[in-house]
Amino acid sequence: MRFVIGLLLALSVAAAVGLGTTWLSTTRGLAFGTVSLGPWVANPKAGTAEIDPYARANLARTGELPLGSGDGIAFIAQTDDAGRRLDGRCDVTLAGTTPSARFWTLTLYDLEGRLIANTIDRQGFTSQEVLRRNDGTFEIAVAPRVRAGNWLPTGAIDQYVLVLRLYDAASGVVSRQGRETPMPSVVRACP
Repeated sequence: MRFVIGLLLALSVAAAVGLGTTWLSTTRGLAFGTVSLGPWVANPKAGTAEIDPYARANLARTGELPLGSGDGIAFIAQTDDAGRRLDGRCDVTLAGTTPSARFWTLTLYDLEGRLIANTIDRQGFTSQEVLRRNDGTFEIAVAPRVRAGNWLPTGAIDQYVLVLRLYDAASGVVSRQGRETPMPSVVRACP
């Protein structure tokens, strides 16, 4: 009898730990094979047959449709360069360049994956409409108050994420080291 109770207890603990870690990995977006370039994180295998089972379960749970490997790659930033969460009440500046790609989009989402409503109905920029400096670099202000130039309004929400999608990107974008791949810096300034 003691053996049966011990066995049931061990199975219960193993099931709780296994299911708990699976739940954490699918709800927190943890995936194997991710690539980090500063605050930008991508899963280059998300749109391929080699996607890991946890990333596949997360995509099934959220209903997202990843970019195919031949189409491009999506980078997500949830923090600034210093590792602080992106706060819609603070001013965030994205500056620099992007990796070589035929076309790119930068979109602002809440933590549930929804576009953020605002008075000017702007949730992102594309490579064709962003204002650039003479040297080809750009600066985008992500802030709750109006800014001149490239401005994405946050609606002063608590937290948000930025998604940079590179379409028809060079094949080596995610295989290089972080210092070699030109990603925009993400700098937060909070009053």
